[in-house]
Amino acid sequence: MLKITTITAAVPSPAILPVSNRKTSRFFGASPDVFPPFLLKEMEKIEDPFARKLVSRIEMLPVELSVSKNQIMTSCVKPKVQDQDNPLVLLHGFDSSCLEWRYTLPLLEQSGFETWAIDILGWGFSNLETLPPCNVESKRDHLYQFWKSYIKRPMLLVGPSLGAAAAVDFAINHPEAVDKLILINASVYAKGTGNLSKLPRSVAFAGVSLLKFLPLRFYATNLGFTDLSFATCLEWTCIARLHCLLPWWEAATVDFMSSGGYNVSSQIDQVLKRTLVIYGENDRIIDNKLAVRLHCELPDAIIRQIPNCGHIPHVEKPNAVADLITGFASRGIRRSFPEQEEKILASRL
Repeated sequence: MLKITTITAAVPSPAILPVSNRKTSRFFGASPDVFPPFLLKEMEKIEDPFARKLVSRIEMLPVELSVSKNQIMTSCVKPKVQDQDNPLVLLHGFDSSCLEWRYTLPLLEQSGFETWAIDILGWGFSNLETLPPCNVESKRDHLYQFWKSYIKRPMLLVGPSLGAAAAVDFAINHPEAVDKLILINASVYAKGTGNLSKLPRSVAFAGVSLLKFLPLRFYATNLGFTDLSFATCLEWTCIARLHCLLPWWEAATVDFMSSGGYNVSSQIDQVLKRTLVIYGENDRIIDNKLAVRLHCELPDAIIRQIPNCGHIPHVEKPNAVADLITGFASRGIRRSFPEQEEKILASRL
């Protein structure tokens, strides 16, 4: 099996970041038009400059669901680069947000890609004050309506962890909207949410509330990466749980869990799009054997391993992920960032 050489992480230069004309927080550019005051206060505590920069780029775009007719103000990062080629669209994993892409998205933009990062319905920072259903059908419809309204071209759809199941589900149901798939440490063999879907709602709410409990999130973060320092693990935990502080987060997550979740394992051979399967060598959450199985079951796929890497390569090894995506999309050689800023991210690992 082909392995790639581990590459020192690269980071974005402040000079390449856009100047927003939105109202911004006096702290680091987060928009009060997007985030409620209590969440802005939590964001003030973030020291990671790459998370802060990506937060400053998050916008809300209206998306009307065809299933429920709800209009969702959808949180996303819009591309800085406009391109005639098919764009990259970055999803995220279970109970996460577009901030997963804080290190890798700038590298993809440096390569000239039109790159979107979209929060999956029910997670991330979208405004769900009027809560729609957050089941698989609604999540699929939400992504399709976003694509239909704003992207309008076949996309290279990138799905990490449970986002891979969302990407597979979407590609099967809307093949016209997908050019290629990129699946990272894919969670596609779980049988939905299993017995969790049968819990009484009161019990489900109690269980979901634990997911934002800081020690539990810290444990999950540590499990997802390789050899993190305590300080970095704590910081990445705080970034990963920001969206959990929104008042509708618990209800949205319970609705998803109760609905049964994603169950796409029997449909994998129906994915006819060219697919890149990426997995971290030291993933302690998804067995590497499942990546090999996925590669074998997909009709048209290649597989690449990232050495010395855990469950979330686009956070832990952004250079490696950017190089693999760039190569798969056949878009030349990625430009690197200044050495000084490479050292900043390297010091955080």
